[in-house]
Amino acid sequence: MNRSSLTCCTILLAMVVWGPAVHAAVAIRVLLYQDVPQVEVTAENHLTVRVPGGEVRAAGSRLVITPRSGRVQVNGKSISSDRVVVRGQEQDLRVRAAEAKPKDTVRSPGPEPKARFENLPSVLSKKGPRPEQKGSPEAGSGLVVGGDLHVLSREEGLLVINVIDLEEYVEGVVPSEMNAGWSLEALKAQAVATRTYALYQQMMHADKDYDLVATVQDQVYGGRLKVDERVRQAVGETKGLAVTFQERPILAAFSSTAAGPTEDVTNVWSQDLPYLKGVECPFDSRSPYYRWTTTFRIDMLETKLQEAGVGVGTVATVTPFAYSRAGRVTKLRVLHSRGELVLRGEDLRRVIGYRAIPSTQFTIEAIGQEIVLSGNGAGHAVGLCQWGAKELAQLGYPFTTILRYYYPGTKVTRAWRLDPMPLHDP
Repeated sequence: MNRSSLTCCTILLAMVVWGPAVHAAVAIRVLLYQDVPQVEVTAENHLTVRVPGGEVRAAGSRLVITPRSGRVQVNGKSISSDRVVVRGQEQDLRVRAAEAKPKDTVRSPGPEPKARFENLPSVLSKKGPRPEQKGSPEAGSGLVVGGDLHVLSREEGLLVINVIDLEEYVEGVVPSEMNAGWSLEALKAQAVATRTYALYQQMMHADKDYDLVATVQDQVYGGRLKVDERVRQAVGETKGLAVTFQERPILAAFSSTAAGPTEDVTNVWSQDLPYLKGVECPFDSRSPYYRWTTTFRIDMLETKLQEAGVGVGTVATVTPFAYSRAGRVTKLRVLHSRGELVLRGEDLRRVIGYRAIPSTQFTIEAIGQEIVLSGNGAGHAVGLCQWGAKELAQLGYPFTTILRYYYPGTKVTRAWRLDPMPLHDP
């Protein structure tokens, strides 16, 4: 698509508005691991452990932290507190957690839709992970991070929270959420969206133990290992910039491939946000997720629904019957031997798997022992389309224009008042 036709889409909206610069480092609290039975932290030089009250203990270059009776143990020695802060003197911290028992996530901090089944058990109202981005740090795989580690003992295990400078956090997210080989303006758009999303979550969860989760539930935070010079450049040249609406950071949702108009947020998360309205997106046809076909067994659907607490019988048919203005399936009718079930399109994705059903823009091609879906796009399609941003950047549009297009009515501004959070106090 050329520049003149893009102008017809009203993408050329405004210049960047410059507000007061941020003078102090802003910390973000990122949950790395949750309810794990053990955490190992290593560094090249000595680590220190800080406990409430300010006491600091030298602890060598390797720590093994475990919970015990509501308190924390470090290398087998009990600490008279339910939390400690581990510091590495500006060096890399390598953190690895033992596998936790499978369980639902405690909190739902991100914008991925809470499942809303109609007339179904409340167990299905719990939020599932965001599917459309790359892999997330799982317990056992390990991460290399900067900043501090806050380790909290809870009834079901340890919470491991990385308190990190906001800009370093953005560096750790960008190459995990977007191909670092893409053009600089696309990476800049991702960096600003990432920073904005983090600030929004910090604003929403100031009274919680952490602001974001380091997985697809919020934004994938990969630590320091994937960061290269191009990522640093993209983050550095957008330092302090955020997308705002009425002087506040927005819920800067993004997904891989819209494959058509982006979606109104009301059709996905039952919220009404003026800056998350659908816009035309004829820019992502080169995405490998633009068209797809998937197949799953009908007895798998029965099993998954039953596991979620829905008493369905033998499924006979699955039929879409309600669509969004953008053409995505908002509701399906499931006829089964015990009656009828009305299912949201996003809930079908959640039950079967977000990777198995990349988007709700699909048709049902066949149904028998297997259900065959033919679809387009990947992700919820709310807000920024990453493959669309890639194409617009290649056409020469700056990151500010790209962001203003996908988040209509917003401004790209220097961060306003941001109270710095201490990086090392428990």
